[in-house]
Amino acid sequence: MAETDAGVPRRPDGDWLGTPYLRFERQGAIARVVVDRPQARNALTPAMYFGIRYAVRRVDADPTLAALVITGVDDVFIPGGDLGKGAGDDWLGLGGVPGAIDTLPFDVLRQSIKPVVSAVNGICHGGGLLIALCSDLAVVSERATFRVPELLRGISDTYFAQLLVRSIGPVRTRELMFTGRVLTAPEALDWGLVARVVPHEELLSAATGLVEQIARTAPLARRDVKRVVDQYVGLHDRIAFFDSLQRPESREGFAAFVEKREPGWVVEGWSSGVPGVGAPGVEE
Repeated sequence: MAETDAGVPRRPDGDWLGTPYLRFERQGAIARVVVDRPQARNALTPAMYFGIRYAVRRVDADPTLAALVITGVDDVFIPGGDLGKGAGDDWLGLGGVPGAIDTLPFDVLRQSIKPVVSAVNGICHGGGLLIALCSDLAVVSERATFRVPELLRGISDTYFAQLLVRSIGPVRTRELMFTGRVLTAPEALDWGLVARVVPHEELLSAATGLVEQIARTAPLARRDVKRVVDQYVGLHDRIAFFDSLQRPESREGFAAFVEKREPGWVVEGWSSGVPGVGAPGVEE
């Protein structure tokens, strides 16, 4: 980070989001945040989560920008958080900040003034699915897949439980969370998790067209509708969520993932039958 003449740190010139793994691009009145960390399959570090949060606020405050599109590189949107914690953008580790709720973008996405559309180009699991659900709308590639693996890691993700039960009902919420199974793009559309599915090559143009349509609606009236929808979704149990991150169960779940084995609570001889005991340190 650059410094003033007095040696005080200041924000670098340009559209810097605090991490080299996020790109902030401007295309006329539309901003685009590109998650660009292919070496870790776009797994989000705390700094990346915070960078997405900051990008939403930056667009909201910039009179030259009308909307935001969030997307990824290659065949991955966002697979969730970086369990291996091997990235170099660990400035949020100073003072024990990682995991603090103020670094996460979900509530800020729900409260955004300007339209936010997630252009889901591939794998969209864990925190990536929450980002898509908390955006105003999600337009997805036909190649996209969706999954909620948190219970496989011992995490009581009450945010997912609250949001999903309002979106797809209790039966499908239990199936998605209790099994950790993967949904295809057509299934996600059928369940009402995404707005539309498009051919992969048309994804960014479709997302751009969608934000342009949304931006034609009256901003203050749109905010009123967003407020009603946000109240319907309601608040999740933050205490239970963060308590679960301190339990032996979640520590075992994280360790099992990194070591590519089943957690200790799985009955011996049983296999999960789902992806997720994959590349060390990268949530799928």
